[in-house]
Amino acid sequence: MELKVNGTSYTLDAPDDERLLWALRDRLGLTGTKFGCGVGICGACTVHINGVAVRSCLMPLAAVAGADIGTIEGLAETEGDDVIALHPVQQAFIDHQVPQCGWCMSGQIMQAASFLAQNPQPSVEDTARAMSGNYCRCGCYVRIRQAVQQAAAALAGVEEVATT
Repeated sequence: MELKVNGTSYTLDAPDDERLLWALRDRLGLTGTKFGCGVGICGACTVHINGVAVRSCLMPLAAVAGADIGTIEGLAETEGDDVIALHPVQQAFIDHQVPQCGWCMSGQIMQAASFLAQNPQPSVEDTARAMSGNYCRCGCYVRIRQAVQQAAAALAGVEEVATT
């Protein structure tokens, strides 16, 4: 099985029906993608397949062979001299002190990044709707929404944006 994850190609000896989540975590050591519910409800395992947010706990490897898979480990970019440039969503989550326990954060960030790539100027209601399928056990929904709105503004080059 050939997989392309975060721009790197991998050859895995894995069954076609193995879930992407377990291949990422157990075979490739990319543990930023979390196991939450195992049935695609919570969003903790969200990754990008060709730029679209999907639940990796439901995705069989056969369905993603040849696809461009993105995980939280690949969201930031490395610039010259190994300087890491965080994605605007990652920076906004830090700025708004969103993480508490952190379990849902990689899924939240991946969902938000995919959403903003498709809808770069969302309303607060759009943001709430887009993020509603990702659960946060700590209840940080207000800060998550504010962070996504800040990231949208950063991506658009705007300094202020409605966040409530």
